[in-house]
Amino acid sequence: MKTESASTLQDDTYDKLRHMLMLGRWLPGERLKINHLASELGVSQMPVRAALQRLAAEKALVNIPNCGVTVPQLTVAQFDDILQNRILLEGEAAFLGAQRLDAAGREQLVSLCRQMDVAIAADDVKGYLDANELFHLQLYLAANSPLLLSLIETVWLHVGPISNQLHQDLEVWKTMNDAHSVLISALQNNDADGVRDAIAQDLRTAGSYLRRLCLP
Repeated sequence: MKTESASTLQDDTYDKLRHMLMLGRWLPGERLKINHLASELGVSQMPVRAALQRLAAEKALVNIPNCGVTVPQLTVAQFDDILQNRILLEGEAAFLGAQRLDAAGREQLVSLCRQMDVAIAADDVKGYLDANELFHLQLYLAANSPLLLSLIETVWLHVGPISNQLHQDLEVWKTMNDAHSVLISALQNNDADGVRDAIAQDLRTAGSYLRRLCLP
């Protein structure tokens, strides 16, 4: 039977690896080495192994015999399914959040939008992805629906790795903040439907490129 401290450590390790996966820390097809992750997180191999198995059970990772745990490579059909669900879930969260976001929250979105502009100009992928996550999270949290947010984060697990490749096409990379600017304008006009549409535009813009990186 696990002690409370062991259980807490396993949950904490799982949360950290899950978040790293959502942010695209690893690329599709990359093998995750337990000893390296344990060293990086400052824990033993046991909680890392348990966390990876948990993520594999959620189909966020793949357990390959004689190879270990790897980041899955999406097929076009899988990606299309994920994108459609993202548009539905995130569109609804954005619509609700736009109606409930307070003045401080709106200012935070404006600031994060500027940060993404700076990151794109500097070709700073990590900076962009970090600010992008906070931007969406701030808006979706305002929807005040823990279940909806949990569903969105589960879907993010499957697209984080492939999203890390957005900067490979310069023309696409330069447009990655356009929909966010449209969203800010809609928000300032108290246009919740416009905010929902901007989220769909944002997801489809990135999706049109990422889809080409998927397996047939």
